[in-house]
Amino acid sequence: MSNNYSNNIPPDSISRDQIYAGDVAKHLDRITHEFADGFDFLKKYPRSVTIFGSSLAKPTDQTYIDAVKLGEKIVKELNYAVVTGGGPGIMEAANKGAYEAGGASLGVNVSLPHERSSNAYVTQSIKCSYFFSRKTILMFAAECFVFFPGGFGTMDELFNVLTLIQTDKIPRVPVVLFDSEYWKPFQSFLSKVTEGKYHAVDDDSLALFEITDSLDRVIEIISKAPVSETWRNIN
Repeated sequence: MSNNYSNNIPPDSISRDQIYAGDVAKHLDRITHEFADGFDFLKKYPRSVTIFGSSLAKPTDQTYIDAVKLGEKIVKELNYAVVTGGGPGIMEAANKGAYEAGGASLGVNVSLPHERSSNAYVTQSIKCSYFFSRKTILMFAAECFVFFPGGFGTMDELFNVLTLIQTDKIPRVPVVLFDSEYWKPFQSFLSKVTEGKYHAVDDDSLALFEITDSLDRVIEIISKAPVSETWRNIN
């Protein structure tokens, strides 16, 4: 197998069958392209907020409504780009708010059977074949990460962000968990069970995020966060 990547594989050239079949050469080509394309994509937007949450949230849900308002406020009050996974639910809501406010509304999609394309409110997007490359791109450089209620994917993304900050793999940027009714039991579990009973985390780890129900508080946190130096350190 050669390590000289061809640099000419189009974005969606790897099918699900090829992924499952383990075509290693194409895996490596695609991975290389996805990281390079993703970093080039985000470098155009040096100030951004990444928003995570359930893909199943409906427009009538309060979390969806709040995500729309937050996307709008981020653009109007801070002039930051809004970055999401580009899919439905909370992702669509945050993109909608940013789009309708006339700002940069970005999507980092992943190929899934039930998510074939970006939502209608994305102004610029890229598509990944792999979850790990998509997560790396979403977490690479942002001034703040905001998590709305979500399922396995949202929890996976949250623990990825917290682990990266905890281990100093990315700068310590604010992590905001929006909707206390959803996140307070999570915080209680970490405090009483994970830390209190099993001593698997410490107080410093539990201080890596803040829970709030206030959109104004989210904007305040973002506004006080230092601008990421990540792009200045990359040639």
